[in-house]
Amino acid sequence: MHTAQRFVSRLTRQTLALVLAGGRGSRLYDLTKWRAKPAVPFGGKFRIIDFPLSNCINSGIGQVGVITQYKSHSLIRHIQRGWSFLRGELDEFVELLPAQQRIETSWYEGTADAVLQNLDIIRSHHPEYVLILAGDHIYKMDYGTMLAAHVESEADITVGCIEVPIEDASAFGVMDVDEEMRIREFEEKPEKPRPMPGRPGKALASMGIYVFSTRILFEELIRDHQLQGTSSHDFGKDIIPSVIRRLRVMAFPFRDPVQNGPAYWRDVGTIDSLWQANLELIGVSPELNLYDSNWPIWTYQEQLPPAKFVFDDENRRGTAVDSMVAGGCIVSGAMVKHSLLFSQVRVHSFSEVSDSVIYPDVEIGRNCKIQRALIDRGCKIPEGTHIGFDEEEDRKRFHVSPKGVVLVTPEMLGQDYPHGL
Repeated sequence: MHTAQRFVSRLTRQTLALVLAGGRGSRLYDLTKWRAKPAVPFGGKFRIIDFPLSNCINSGIGQVGVITQYKSHSLIRHIQRGWSFLRGELDEFVELLPAQQRIETSWYEGTADAVLQNLDIIRSHHPEYVLILAGDHIYKMDYGTMLAAHVESEADITVGCIEVPIEDASAFGVMDVDEEMRIREFEEKPEKPRPMPGRPGKALASMGIYVFSTRILFEELIRDHQLQGTSSHDFGKDIIPSVIRRLRVMAFPFRDPVQNGPAYWRDVGTIDSLWQANLELIGVSPELNLYDSNWPIWTYQEQLPPAKFVFDDENRRGTAVDSMVAGGCIVSGAMVKHSLLFSQVRVHSFSEVSDSVIYPDVEIGRNCKIQRALIDRGCKIPEGTHIGFDEEEDRKRFHVSPKGVVLVTPEMLGQDYPHGL
C-alpha cells in the first residue's frame, strides 16, 4: 500500500492539470448571463470550480492551469482570492489561462482548440502527463488512481467514465469497451445510446476527464488543428473518436472507493439539476459529504460572523429546520424549511422560505412566501412577495424551469447586479 501511494504521488508530480472553465452554460439561463458556469455558487459557500481544483490539490497535483473565456471576471476574481495559497517556490500554482490569441487570431473554438492555443505554456512546464478536466461538474475524485491506471495499462489516452441511465445518456459521450476496458466505439451525444454489455438500462458515459501522455496530446492536437473546416476542435466530438482505431484508448470507470459502487458525480448544467444537487446536501447522509476532513473542498473564505436566528414570539420566531445556513446570515422572526442559505442572507419577520436555494447577499423582506425557488446573488425581494405558488404569475416576472423551479435574478426585479457576481 505504501509503495502504491509513492507510485501515485510520483505520477501526480509529473502531471499538469488543465481545467476547461470557459463554458457559457446557456442551459442555466440568466444565472450565467454575467458569469461563466464554473463561477456559479454551489453548496452554501463554494463555486463549482472549487470541486475540480480541490480534487487536484487533494490528489497531489500542484500544477494547474485554468482555461477561461466567457464572462470570466468573477471566476478570475474568485481564483485570485481563494487559490493563491500554493507555493511558487515549490513549483506549485493555479495559473489563469484566458483566451490570448497566442497561436491563432481567433478566440477558443472548442475544448481541443483551447488546449492547443496554450501548447507553448504546457511545453514550458515539461509534464509527463496532462490531465484535462471539465470545470463545471460536482464530484470528489482522486486523480492519482486514474493516472496509475493510465500507466499500468500502457494507455496513450485514458477517459474517465461513469455509468448513467440509458435515458439520460444522450447528453454525454457514450463509449463501448471490451473486457480490458479498451474503448472500441465512442459517440458524442448519440440519439440512440449504446447500452453496456449485460446492463440494458445503463450506458458508459464520458465525464469529460482525459489523461494524455504529453507527446500524444501534442501530436493529436496538431493533427486536429490541420483539419480546418472539417473539425469542431472538440475532445469529445473529434479527438477521441478519431484516435480509438490508431491508439490505445482506455476507459477508467469512476467508482466509490469505499462502497465500490457508482460514485457521486453531478452535471449541474440546468436549473433543475443545480437546485436539486444543492438541496441534496441537506439530507441526513448526503452522497456528497462536505464534512469530510480527509477530502476538504477549498475555496475563498470570507470573514463573516456566525449565522444568527432572532425573536422567539409565538407568531414571530426565527427558525431554520432541515436546512444549511452559511455565515453572516440573519433569520429574523422568519421560518426557513428544507433550504440552503448562502452567506449574508437576510430573511425578515413573518416570511417563510421552503425548498429553496438562496445565493449570497439576498435580502427577503417581511411577509414573503417563497418555495421551490433559486434566488440569485444580491436580490432584494420586496415585502409581501409570493414566489412559487402561482406558476402563471411567476412566468410573467421570472424564469420557471421544466420541473417548476423559479429562478429569480436582480435584473428580473429591476435591480442592478452586485459587484463580484
